[in-house]
Formats: sequence, C-alpha cells, structure tokens
Amino acid sequence: MAVKIRLKRLGKVRVPQYRIVVVDSRKKRDGKVIEEIGLYHPKEDPSYIKVVSERAQYWLGVGAQPSEAVAKILKITGDWQTYKGISGTEGTLQSAPAKTSKQDLFNEALKEAGGGSTEAVTKKAPSKKAEKAEKKADETPAAEAADEAPAVETPAETAEAAETDAEPSA
Repeated sequence: MAVKIRLKRLGKVRVPQYRIVVVDSRKKRDGKVIEEIGLYHPKEDPSYIKVVSERAQYWLGVGAQPSEAVAKILKITGDWQTYKGISGTEGTLQSAPAKTSKQDLFNEALKEAGGGSTEAVTKKAPSKKAEKAEKKADETPAAEAADEAPAVETPAETAEAAETDAEPSA
C-alpha cells in the first residue's frame, strides 16, 4: 500500500480550506483518510498553516510521500528540513498580528479627534452574578443587626413575670 500525505478539500466554492491528511494513494481526494495531521487555509492573510509536527515526522519516517503542495507547506513550517536533517529547521511560517479590541480602536480614534475624555464613557453592565453578590452583601448586615437586637419576650413570659410581681405585694 502506497501512503501519501496530501490535501483534502473542504469549504465553500470560493473559500477553500484544506486538511493535511495521510491517505492510501488509491483513495479519492476527499475519501476516507488514515489520519489528519494538519490544516491549511490559503485565503487568510497570511495563510493559516497548522501541522502536528510529531505526526508529520512519523509518517515521513515510515515512507509516506508528500504531494507537491504538502511538500511546500512542510518546508514553510520547517518539518521537511527536520526530516531531511538540514540545518535551519525554523521554517518561514508567518503568524497573523494580534487583533486589537474594538474599545482600544475607539479610544485611539477619540485621541486623534481631540475629544475631551481619553477613555470610552460606557461601561459594561454588571452581570447577574455580580448583582446577586451585591444584594447578599447588602442583606447580611441587616441579618447580623437582627441577631444583635434584644430578644423579644413572649406573652407567656410576661404573664409569669406579672404573677411573681403580684405575689410579694399581697
């Protein structure tokens, strides 16, 4: 059985997304696979490439042949150089820059416009859990105050006290 490492196409008509798979060479392009070892999304900028290096090294070591496209991807990630024993195994994989939050973008635009305040005015509403915690905090001092208040005498106790007071004067 000849084993290949190739791309399996997913996604919509003009939005291709691929999985890097290990498959028998006689199977269809999108047929049953032995193992999925990575992802490739070419339409993102820069292209999203994720390869499980351990599994790629294993399959290359047992004789799986990569397709031309997968060989290029493995060179970009540095897995091909590692397999061949070539120095410079870091590859040329680029990562996407970190996204800035909408609030940070708003604050930057506000500074550029020269507004009076340099921070966003609106704040997130407290969650329901936070509101419940505040209510409990408000209720606990009232409950503690009730514990410290003098005990109220029951009517039976007041009647007994009145009888004992009445007997000595008689």
